[in-house]
Amino acid sequence: MTSGPDGLGTRLRHVLELLDGDVAQFLADIGVEDYRPRYSAVVRALLAKGPLAIRDLAAEMRVTHSAASQTVAQMSRAGLVALEPGADARQRIVSLTPKTRDLLPLLEGEWTATNEAWDALEAELPHSLRALLDALVEALDRKPFRQRIGETQAARELL
Repeated sequence: MTSGPDGLGTRLRHVLELLDGDVAQFLADIGVEDYRPRYSAVVRALLAKGPLAIRDLAAEMRVTHSAASQTVAQMSRAGLVALEPGADARQRIVSLTPKTRDLLPLLEGEWTATNEAWDALEAELPHSLRALLDALVEALDRKPFRQRIGETQAARELL
């Protein structure tokens, strides 16, 4: 059995928790409170593209609409983004607030420091994790994991 601490999902979540936890602590160390590492994808997308509908923001971030909506809701409560009605009643347009724009020098410094730290960490690894993750996404684009599960003997016995 591969569940428990040896499961792939468990390992991936653990690594992400280690990384995000330390980035969050560094943000606190430099005085950036009420900001979670997951917010950076939203900030970067809005800096690059300007105000976006949540649907478009989700596509930029490569997450589900639900995940983007939850993150935006948290950021809105913290005063980091503003929400305005879009072209139709169901659409909400997300934009950065002055509070977030004021934080940009610190955030950009953190992003630079984090990338430098990642480069140093990756140099210790036997393979480039970035390249491996890119290859993994490409493989999953070619054939989704759901399809791969369905093709296994164990799945055929269950179905």
